[in-house]
Formats: sequence, structure tokens, C-alpha cells
Amino acid sequence: MAAEAVEAVFREERGLLLASLVRRFGDLDLAEEVTSEAIEAALRHWPAEGVPARPGAWLLTTARRRAVDRLRRDQAYAARLAVLAADAERAEPAPAPDVSGSDFGFGSDELPDERLQLFFTCAHPALAAEDRTALTLRCLAGLTTPEVARAFLVPTATMAQRIVRAKKKIREARIPFRVPGPDELPERLPGVLQVVYSVFTEGYAASSGPRLQRLDLAEEAIRLARILRRLLPAERESAGLLALLLLVHARRDARTGPEGEPVLLEDQDRGRWDRPMIEEGRALVVRALTGGPAGPYGVQAAIAALHDEATDVAATDWPQIVALYDVLLTLTPSPVVALNRAVAVAMRDGPGAGLALLDALAGEPRLRAYPPYVVARGDLLGRLGRDGEAAAAYREALELTGTEPERAALRRKLRE
Repeated sequence: MAAEAVEAVFREERGLLLASLVRRFGDLDLAEEVTSEAIEAALRHWPAEGVPARPGAWLLTTARRRAVDRLRRDQAYAARLAVLAADAERAEPAPAPDVSGSDFGFGSDELPDERLQLFFTCAHPALAAEDRTALTLRCLAGLTTPEVARAFLVPTATMAQRIVRAKKKIREARIPFRVPGPDELPERLPGVLQVVYSVFTEGYAASSGPRLQRLDLAEEAIRLARILRRLLPAERESAGLLALLLLVHARRDARTGPEGEPVLLEDQDRGRWDRPMIEEGRALVVRALTGGPAGPYGVQAAIAALHDEATDVAATDWPQIVALYDVLLTLTPSPVVALNRAVAVAMRDGPGAGLALLDALAGEPRLRAYPPYVVARGDLLGRLGRDGEAAAAYREALELTGTEPERAALRRKLRE
């Protein structure tokens, strides 16, 4: 019982706990170490003494005491942290909130700014893109280093080096632990949202391995997106991102068959879609698209909503989806968006029209080894009766595809 309580508190409040400690002491390594020590202390004390009424506050108090003890023993470490603290005060002169007392509201609706500050620290543009995502998974999603390594299909040692490198960059560049000012937020927020979206993408369609979906990663991304939405209620793109993730994740149970094989959208049992999640996502789409020009996540969420609202593929509003992809191409022009638009055009105007658009993208370097592009060509060629060319495309996709369920589906297509 106590172990389960520790795990539940740790999972829900780890980011807030870390953020509060980093805000006070200015060092991620120290914060992680004393957080772990506080968890170990809870596992020793709670079985005998009972779970405290406010377990998050208990963990925070314990971790703070361990940090203070550590600094008293290591004066050089304390001096270095004092420099970081001085830098932080110059960057953000407002006093830090007092979280030392027992009234600190872990789990309350009033989340302190510290967690938002940790988001922006982990996703700082001075860090390499892969390091940002790794650090966010480690610090805010609470994944272990081996779990992060598995998500990115790299050895644990490689991922550990990335995380150490990111922390070192934060320390040596003296990246301030703060929320960007109003003039910086428009430039910095997309990076934070992109990190969360990258986590979800790996969960939605794993790069390789035995499963098509990593539901644990997808759900962690949704949890992070919810936190961002609560902390940045005025930012419409935070609503758009959360809407997109919910509307896509609502189809999770219908996306795979009994053996874990992928099930195409047109073949999915829409009765298995998560309707409450869809309704929540649709409400967020309205927020994301109201009050000014739409952002890319709001537009993608609107596309997902049109899919989720349709009773079947034939009833889907393909003209509207193509129009939304036209808008998305102006906001974020990319070969992948152009690929998705071509597939939507094929549904609206027929496979020949879609194939012409896909062939026009054949020179894009990013698409040459992109399995969805090759599979889409094979599907359209097959619909046009060009079976030999379709089979060649599926064989090419088979060489590129990473997950075993997708490879099995391609082998079935070839047999057919």
C-alpha cells in the first residue's frame, strides 16, 4: 500500500517536486538526487508510520532537507550553486515563492510557475533538439534513462550521455530557470510544444519493435500537454496540441487487431473509439481556432476532429480536410504535410489525382526513406490496378519499416 502510494505521488508530482527544488537550488542533478533520496525515505517510513495526509509536501520537505545537508557538506558545490542562483535572480528579480511550509499545494488546482519554468528550461533552444526531448522525458515525464533510451531506440549509455550533455549545457551556459517574458514566449513556446508532440508521435507510431503503439509514451505526452494547458490557459496552441493528442489517441483501441496488426482508418470499428475523449478534444478545437489566426496544432486538431466526427470514411468531409491541409502547408510547409494532403486529395478526387501529387514529391530527400510515403504510393497504385508497381512499392516499404506489426501487414499485402 505504501509502495503504491509512493509510486502514485511520484508519477503525478515528480515534475512539480523537481521544479520546486531546481527553482530553489538551481541545479537539476542535485534536485534529481535528493528527490530519489526522498522517495527512498518514504519507502522506509510510510509502511511503519502510515502515508501522510499530504504526501507530496512530505516528499518536498524531505528532499529540501537532504539538499541543504548536501550543500553544508560540500562548500565548493554550494559556491557554484550560489553563482547560478545569482544569475537567476538577475534574470528574474521577482522573489521565489516560499514552498518550505506544510501548506505547499501538491495536487492542488493552483500549480506554481516552477513546473512551467522547468518546461522551458528543458526545451531551451540552446539545447540540441534530441537532447530537449530526452531531458523532458527524464525530468517531466518521469521516465528512467533506460526507458527514454528504449523510446528513441538507442543504447542506455548513449541516452545517458545525451541527458548529461543537456544538463551540462544548462549549467555551463547558465541557462536561467524561468518562464520567458511576453516578448520571448512566441519564439520559445513552439519548441516546448514540439517536444511534447515528439513524445506523443513515438507513442502513437513506434519507430521499431514488437508493437505498433507505445501507449505509455502517448499517455505521458497527453499528461504533459494537460499540464501545459493548465499553466498556459491563454495560449491557443497549447489547447490545439492537447486537442490533437486527444482526438488521435481516442482511436487507440481500434488501431490494432487481435494480433497487434495495424488496422487502417477505413477498416476501424468506430464504436471502439473513445467518445468522451473525442468530445473533450472537439471542445478544445473550438478554443484553439477562436480569437485570431489558427496555429499549426489547432489546424491539425481540426483535421483530426473531422475524421472523428464522420460515421465512416465515405462520409468524411474530404474537401474540408484538403482545405485545412492547404492552410497547414502555409503555416508549416513540409514534405510530410504535402504527403498527407496528397492522400486526402486521393480520397476527394480519386487515386489518380493523389498519385500525381505523390509522384511530384518523389524528389524530396526526407520522403525517399519515409515508409508512409512508400506505402501510400503502393496503396494508390493498387487502387489503380497497377499491381506490379504496387508490389514493388510494398517490397521497398518492407525494407524501411521498423515495427514487426507493420512488416507483417506489408507481407500480407504482398501475398494478396
